[in-house]
Amino acid sequence: MFEVFSKLIDQAPVIEILQEAVKSAKDSADETQAMTHAWLFTGPPGSGRSNAALAFAAALLCPDAGCGACNHCITALSGAHADVELIRTEGLSIKIDEIRELIVRASWSPSVANYRVVIIEDADRLTESAANALLKAVEEPGLRTVWLLCAPTLSDVLPTIRSRTRNLTLRTPSSQAVSDLLQREEISQHMAEFAARASQGHVGRARYLARSQEARDRRAAILKLPIAITDVASAYKAAQLLVEAAKKEAEEEAGKRDDKEIHDLKEAWGQTGTKLTQGGSKAVKELEKEQKSRSTRMVRDYLDRALLDIASFYRDVLLVQSQGSDLSDSIINLDMTTEIFRLAGVTAPEHTLAKIEAIMRTRTNLGHNANALLSIEALMVQLR
Repeated sequence: MFEVFSKLIDQAPVIEILQEAVKSAKDSADETQAMTHAWLFTGPPGSGRSNAALAFAAALLCPDAGCGACNHCITALSGAHADVELIRTEGLSIKIDEIRELIVRASWSPSVANYRVVIIEDADRLTESAANALLKAVEEPGLRTVWLLCAPTLSDVLPTIRSRTRNLTLRTPSSQAVSDLLQREEISQHMAEFAARASQGHVGRARYLARSQEARDRRAAILKLPIAITDVASAYKAAQLLVEAAKKEAEEEAGKRDDKEIHDLKEAWGQTGTKLTQGGSKAVKELEKEQKSRSTRMVRDYLDRALLDIASFYRDVLLVQSQGSDLSDSIINLDMTTEIFRLAGVTAPEHTLAKIEAIMRTRTNLGHNANALLSIEALMVQLR
């Protein structure tokens, strides 16, 4: 019972609430308000919002309240269960057409379990029209339909949807909790502690850093950018390098995948030579449009991670400026201790704080579809 929640790291208060909800759902004689039809999971990236939603879905569908070993649990956790509708987007937004199709499927009765669970991992990416369409379904759910929405913050979701869901806020896992998890996954203590610090509590990012030398090398290069900026020319050069690196990584990650998707789609539409059956060309154009949107998001995600890494450098500088030298347990970027102390000694705390604020503003601007190169250039000039 409740084994599915063991994968949630450092989230004891949330787990307790979800367990009570599962107990209430399983007990038809229970008249408490622990269970409701719509939930909103919020929390910073890496806190485990989607993992919590999947674990909750598995516990609701499992006859033993989330044993973690039965077919219901295994398929629910992977998003492959017949009664789980899992909506993930790799593009910039979730369109209304997709939500309309989802609402139709959500209205169906459960096929093999007691509930039909709908999980939207990126509810913050719903377009306004898609969110309004979803509102109607959340207001009047099916008798056995449970909606689980995930978003970074409450403000990322329409107020009308917020008011009709129960909010659970996950916290950023502690570095120690992430390190312990990585060590249980057979990663050395030294590497686990480094990855936990560098990821700032983002479990997925910590795993990636711990297992990829290339990722660690890229991060080290990014952290050296603030030190390399000495004048306006070097600021523009740093911005160019960062954006080009983001585009290169996105192209490498998406290239082979895009080609395979196009090839498979053409085969499905019965391509003969260079010709497609009627409707095939339109389908290919739609897929290419989705791939372009996905690539744009990948570039922005890379830049966002890079900006967080740079912010962690200035955070360490500010920490030294405000608290002194005995901070070996508090500094995130221990491999750059010399540079951190040097910069802390030649700049004022208010200037360091202004740089951190500029980085956070740039992250927000990129999230609002600002031009990537212009935004990063403006930031690098400010960091100068």
